[in-house]
Parts: sequence; C-alpha cells; structure tokens
Amino acid sequence: MMKWIPLALILAVTACSSTPETRYYQLPAAGSNTVVSSQTFSRPIWVESVSIPDYLAGNGVVYQSNDVQYVIAANNRWASPLDQQLQQTLVSNLSSELPGAMVSSSPLGQQHDTLNVTVTGFHGRYDGKAVVSGVWVWQHEGRLEKRAFSLALPQSEDGYDSLVRTLSQGWQQTSTQIANAINQQR
Repeated sequence: MMKWIPLALILAVTACSSTPETRYYQLPAAGSNTVVSSQTFSRPIWVESVSIPDYLAGNGVVYQSNDVQYVIAANNRWASPLDQQLQQTLVSNLSSELPGAMVSSSPLGQQHDTLNVTVTGFHGRYDGKAVVSGVWVWQHEGRLEKRAFSLALPQSEDGYDSLVRTLSQGWQQTSTQIANAINQQR
C-alpha cells in the first residue's frame, strides 16, 4: 500500500498543474470609411506578394524586448500564416479604399498592375509601441514606384489583444498610404 502513495502524490500534483492557454490571433479586415477615389480603373491590381522576414514567419506573435532582442511568443500565435493575413487584409483594404479598382491576390488577365510589399517590421516593442515597417513596389504600365513605410503606433493598453489591434491599425494606415499613391499615379 505504501508504494502507491508516491504515485498518487505525483498524479495529484500533475493534475493540479496547468499549461498556459494558447491564444490565436487573426488580423481584422477593416473596411475604410473614407473613399479615396470613385474613378474606374482600367487595369486590375494584382497584390502579387507580401513577404516577411524569417523572424516574423513563425506562428508566434513577435515582441521586441530591448534594442537587440526579439521574443517569439509560444502561447500567443497567429491563427494563419502572417504573410497570408497581411496579403488578404491588404487586398480587402485596397478594395475598400479604391472602389473603382479590381484588386486581387491572383493575376486577373494579361494586363494588370502589380503591387509587391516587403514587411520588415510587424511586432510589439518594449516602449509600448507597435511597429509596422517595410517597402512597397508598384508596377504600373511599365513604370516602377518604390516607397518605404515606417510606423510606430502607441498601444492603448497592455497585452497581445491590444498589440494585434494596433498592428492592424498600422497596416490599415499603410494600406491607405498605398491607395493614395496608386490614386495619384492612375
């Protein structure tokens, strides 16, 4: 009987311990209330790619803990690959902000304009800000335009929920900047 007591204690202790709950995040698709243009675009817009660096390509939401260290969360994860979420929300945001344009994540016909985005930062930072940075390249009728973007937005409160919402706001602002530039070129 005595030899079962240690086993019972081990089972009791392990039953009381809990593993942290894993949370999954998806960027909300936010339609813009501001219409940038009501003109009809003659060529569809193909959002060919949104690429991200390796440190953002994993499942975990990233947090920069000091000037040189990044932490990839183990229990706060993206619900789907971040590059796909960024591309899908960019297509949705541009479609909303450029209502006369056909915006797609796949090529539409042989004649189309192409947008490629390289995201270099999409993470939280130790000073309470969310970083959204990178560069986009727009190909329109044989011309190329390249512009950088860099935002550091303050979070309204602590936590991953607030971080993801603030990152989404930064991506929405980036989408608006891209839409404004596209509108000027067409």
